[in-house]
Amino acid sequence: MSTVEEPLYPIALLIDELKNDDIQLRLNSIRRLSTIARALGEERTRKELIPFLSENNDDDDEVLLAMAEELGVFIPYVGGVEHARVLLAPLETLCTVEETCVRDKAVKSLCRIGSQMKENDLVDWFVPLVKRLAAGEWFTARVSACGLFHIAYPSAPEMLKTELRSIYSQLCQDDMPMVRRSAASNLGKFAATVENAHLKAEIMQIFNNLTQDDQDSIRLLAVEGFAALGKLLEPQDCVAHIIPVIVNFSQDKSWRVRYMVANQLYELCEAVGPQSTRTDLVPAYVRLLRDNEAEVRIAAAGKVTKFSQILSPELATHHILPCVKELSSDSSQHVRSALASVIMGMAPVLGKDKRVQARGTNINYLLWDWTDRRSFHSVAVVITVVSMFMLDDATIEQLLPIYLSLLKDEFPDVRLNIISKLDQVNQVRYKLELPSVSMCAVL
Repeated sequence: MSTVEEPLYPIALLIDELKNDDIQLRLNSIRRLSTIARALGEERTRKELIPFLSENNDDDDEVLLAMAEELGVFIPYVGGVEHARVLLAPLETLCTVEETCVRDKAVKSLCRIGSQMKENDLVDWFVPLVKRLAAGEWFTARVSACGLFHIAYPSAPEMLKTELRSIYSQLCQDDMPMVRRSAASNLGKFAATVENAHLKAEIMQIFNNLTQDDQDSIRLLAVEGFAALGKLLEPQDCVAHIIPVIVNFSQDKSWRVRYMVANQLYELCEAVGPQSTRTDLVPAYVRLLRDNEAEVRIAAAGKVTKFSQILSPELATHHILPCVKELSSDSSQHVRSALASVIMGMAPVLGKDKRVQARGTNINYLLWDWTDRRSFHSVAVVITVVSMFMLDDATIEQLLPIYLSLLKDEFPDVRLNIISKLDQVNQVRYKLELPSVSMCAVL
């Protein structure tokens, strides 16, 4: 083959392999796009390769996924950011396909490209792309559009910004639940780019509408964004707009929504300040710790240390510790396990005196829970708490028999959990000059 003809070979090979019935050959050709682009050069890549990819997108989802990923890092092969706009067309098409993972990857690649584009190119090319997707007849295009607003909005002129906010508001009220879910999950990222004046007037209205949606999956996604929104607002605005919604969410009819509140409530404490935390968030958190659904109590118990660290020792002792006592004897072993995994951090929060009280009233419930063998993960973690924070002779004398008993337990998982803590037992032994716990006795 002559030197003149050689550059034609890679694109011809690509076309042949993309039409091949063997999916592996098609995948191989897509994954070699960067090599082919280098062989073609920047200009031919822009004029031949990219249009070809735009026109040949009706393929297996695995091939489309690989294409969406490759195009996200293709800016150097088309001539740099000056020509990045040529990559938008094939990715826009991929944003409309039915397969979710392909759309998500295309949106991610568009965000990556858009974040590198020049401001005038964003206005001329990227913003129109977002508007086309948002107006798409098929819901998949509108779903994808929601993930692009935070890239398009900052560079847009004031008139376009107003239009983009209006379009996003319409997407949040779309007839299709999938579109509203996407809008709810991306609201935090979009809100972070919106000016403060519009944040309170428009974005909070969007948030309120989403929190009242009939679909609990959409309300759940709105909950995910409340902490991010709260950090964007002034404390007084957060108290006025976010707190009432969260208090209601802590009593939502859907346990999944309450579960999400329990997971994220502590993040809001810093945004609203100590006064509102004490009067509004602490009662809401206590309700979640005592929720009827075990899954909600699991989430709340897993955050008990993080929440308590934000409070004063007095508040934690008065409001949180009684709930911890109840959870330590909870009917669900998973709740007890979640509590045990974080209770170590409660000791410095409550103070030295409270540690002894906490041990006497809380930890022994877990240590002597012989009826439920699945909670021995809790046992191992709680023993760690005791060995680290209560180093008096009487305590050690009580703990060592428990250690030895659990080390000889018939269940392998129990022995494994205790063996993993032997180094801490020996640390206590060195300090108090007690006999070492030997692995030989275990084996």
